[in-house]
Amino acid sequence: MKSIAERYVRLVLALGLHDKHYVDAYYGPEEWRPTATLSLAQIREEACSAVKELETVQPAVEHEALRKQFLATQLEALAFRARMLDGEKVSFDEECRSLYGVEAPIHPDSYYDAVISELEGLLPGTGDLSERYERFCAPFRIPAERLARVFDAAIQEARNRTRQHIALPDDENFRIEYVRGEVWGAYNWYQGASQSLIQVNTDFPMSIGQPLHLACHEGYPGHHVYNLLLEQKLMSGQGWMEFSVYPLFSPESLIAEGTAEYAVEMLFTAEERLEFEKSVIYPLASLDPSQADEFGQVREVVEKLRYTSVDGARRYLDGEASKEETISWLVKYGPSTPERAEQRLRFFEANRSYVATYEVGQDLVRDCVEKSGPDRWKTFERILSTPQVPSNLTK
Repeated sequence: MKSIAERYVRLVLALGLHDKHYVDAYYGPEEWRPTATLSLAQIREEACSAVKELETVQPAVEHEALRKQFLATQLEALAFRARMLDGEKVSFDEECRSLYGVEAPIHPDSYYDAVISELEGLLPGTGDLSERYERFCAPFRIPAERLARVFDAAIQEARNRTRQHIALPDDENFRIEYVRGEVWGAYNWYQGASQSLIQVNTDFPMSIGQPLHLACHEGYPGHHVYNLLLEQKLMSGQGWMEFSVYPLFSPESLIAEGTAEYAVEMLFTAEERLEFEKSVIYPLASLDPSQADEFGQVREVVEKLRYTSVDGARRYLDGEASKEETISWLVKYGPSTPERAEQRLRFFEANRSYVATYEVGQDLVRDCVEKSGPDRWKTFERILSTPQVPSNLTK
């Protein structure tokens, strides 16, 4: 499989010349970078040829079987992405199946109406729910001048708790940049050699609950840990060069985003999270924790609306709703301000069905981990550090 792995890496890099967002990270040999541009048709043909060649490989051990499955799944998604870039029109659900290996559930408006009704009873005042929600959240917004110290404390706590369960390299580290004008809230750019760049978007004020979630998602035990473990255990440890590259629009992202979204739940129970926020985050943000319990209760209900990104994106990208209708729908069911809803829509336009990797991935990872009982950390680390495809999480 060594030669197929090299072909896979070269094909990912080749497709990256057609799609600047496709290659999220690369820390393999510089000489593998393409010196000439392959056509999208050539990339598809070579990817399909590599999949057929893989079918003849007979793995001797389970670890090799996982590797074969991973390579085949990634190559098939690569070929499909090349078809999309070549102009083929596909539905949101077909994208989810072919790029990420999952079926994204559909929630009718009646599902969201029930959650909104529950939220109505928790928010004071009268009138438009999105405006009431914004007023409710206002006292919990972190002042801009205090965000860095809050985020630093959240990262350090997440790192300390992660190290109690997962052995990390002594030299692993990251740096943080605060940026503006992005379609995402935060991003981990893995640099290789156990180093990351974490960027945090400050377009909108951040609420008290976001820093800890982002610290776990982008850092520990989320993206930073995921990438460094794959590099340490598979690329460096096994010589499996397919793990020197990370193609964004691929089944690997379902694993990456699913584990990152679930990361905060690995480290904190709901009660522990609330206590840490009360004792550390609120004081550092210079905010009053007297209503922390009420905020936590509202946050728990709002979490039930997380699939609005998936359902909103499907409607918009499949042409069932216009831009204006989608923004109005997100404002109603987000609940959200028009400005935040418009940012979410820009994410849909830039990344299409990628939104499903967060929610569907989180559910799959949660189910897989929780059914393992006392071995939950062993299971979680296995997902992070072995070749995995989405279908493995349901076994």
